[in-house]
Amino acid sequence: MKEDVKEIAARVKVLREIEEISAESLAKELGFDPAEYASWEAAEKDFPVGALVEIASRYNVDLSELISGAASKLKTFCVTRAGQAPEVSRRPMYGYWNLAYYFHHKKAEPFLVEASPETESKPISLNTHPGQEFDYVLEGRLLVSISGHEIELGPGDCVYYDSGEPHGMKALGEKAARFLAFVF
Repeated sequence: MKEDVKEIAARVKVLREIEEISAESLAKELGFDPAEYASWEAAEKDFPVGALVEIASRYNVDLSELISGAASKLKTFCVTRAGQAPEVSRRPMYGYWNLAYYFHHKKAEPFLVEASPETESKPISLNTHPGQEFDYVLEGRLLVSISGHEIELGPGDCVYYDSGEPHGMKALGEKAARFLAFVF
């Protein structure tokens, strides 16, 4: 995983340097804390998925290119078969699977996310990124925190929010929570 973090950071840095933009200027432009951004680009911390979505949009590249280094090619449609979505490792207690990984120039990034039941005993880790997000719970129970408001969601429940507000989530109970997350 640490190698992946370094490779992603290197690709982001190259994109930034090609345009001759300082790390601080890019961070401010995208609404990131400059010190936090510096830690991501130095591969001291992993980029949050939402931040990568914003960076990919800023440079007009696909998220899959930032993560894997390989260009996406599908332009008409992209089918992802059950169990075949590539995993995008972002945070230890969560699994992320990109549901449209190979589609070129997506308007949104759709993910299947699984919050481990071990997250229940942990405080919610908050993050922010420009844009909006839509989360739809498939199974389990999920506690979502958005800008200080805590909302419990179950199967069939959903929430749409400004992802520039501090937000995070964790599973409740002894079962993992699985949900669809769309980052715009």
